[in-house]
Amino acid sequence: QAQLVESGGGLVQAGGSLRLSCTGSGRAFRRDFMGWFRQAHGKEREFVATIIWNGNSTRYADSVKGRFTISGDRAKDTVYLQMNSLKPEDTAVYYCAAGFSSIFYTSTRAYNYWGQGTQVTVSS
Repeated sequence: QAQLVESGGGLVQAGGSLRLSCTGSGRAFRRDFMGWFRQAHGKEREFVATIIWNGNSTRYADSVKGRFTISGDRAKDTVYLQMNSLKPEDTAVYYCAAGFSSIFYTSTRAYNYWGQGTQVTVSS
């Protein structure tokens, strides 16, 4: 059974930084891309960033461009999200996700595996 495990969430003041990590495992773990989504209380889950392993290209939501950076190690099935200049509106549960055989990287439907989430809280 494939699984994703996140770490690195926490409480930080506005303007601060956090780094999230996610590692995938499991014999049947297929992944062409790995990324991050977030879900604030009472809102829908939204795309944050993804890295496409073939070519190591990346995609970002407009709301995080220039502040967040996604990176990873394909051989280790590990992806990171470096979050700088955090704002209170970045407060959410952040989910790691992985998928294959899709080009709709910003849609939750493209992802086959999900982590359990890690809370990020940014205080003003």
